[in-house]
Amino acid sequence: MFKTIMNDIDSVFARDPAARTRFEVLLCYPGVHALIIYRFSNFLWRRHLKLIGRFISYIGRFITGIEIHPGATIGQRLFIDHGMGVVIGETSTIGNDVTIYHDVTLGGTSLAASLRHPQIGNGVIIGAGAQLLGPIKIGNNARIGSNAVVVKDVASETTVVGVPARVVPEAPIPSKVKEKSFDAYGGAKDAESDPVADMIKKMQSEMEFLNARINKLESENSELLNSATKWEAK
Repeated sequence: MFKTIMNDIDSVFARDPAARTRFEVLLCYPGVHALIIYRFSNFLWRRHLKLIGRFISYIGRFITGIEIHPGATIGQRLFIDHGMGVVIGETSTIGNDVTIYHDVTLGGTSLAASLRHPQIGNGVIIGAGAQLLGPIKIGNNARIGSNAVVVKDVASETTVVGVPARVVPEAPIPSKVKEKSFDAYGGAKDAESDPVADMIKKMQSEMEFLNARINKLESENSELLNSATKWEAK
């Protein structure tokens, strides 16, 4: 467990340029505190000391503002940046090297005592305010834009934005860009890359083209009518 906690602390340096020393991270990063408390409460949970594990996780929520159910499964080097308002449900699974920003919810949509929370792959970045709901699967290296509401599976190396979340087809594949190790807030490289906005722009462009075409045809018709009228007058 100690080695895992040290990996969690070291992962902060790879993804937060404000971090200076391990001691500072250990003292001042609520995401690290939440993970330390989670790993201890999860240890107790898996040994059927569930009430104690649940109570310790509640203390962690009170201290950090981050709620992680002790039954959740979290891999190595998770980085919870800022952290306030993060909720990770009981049956959530989070892979390795995942980054989560504040106000993110990995929530359930069912009252059944079964798998009901998101399953997050490796290298995923989840932007601030994003809501991932239900037993959906988020593929490796996916990017979830800030304030997105995700209710369907997201393929690996895909960026989604919006409410409900939609794929950004123009976004570069994260594993092929130079900045793949850091993509703040899980947004597309082009901040204006919204598939709905793009579709509206295309429709507007087509409407302008059609209006120009109609005006041209009306002008040509008017000229033909004027010519025909002059010819009949003669």
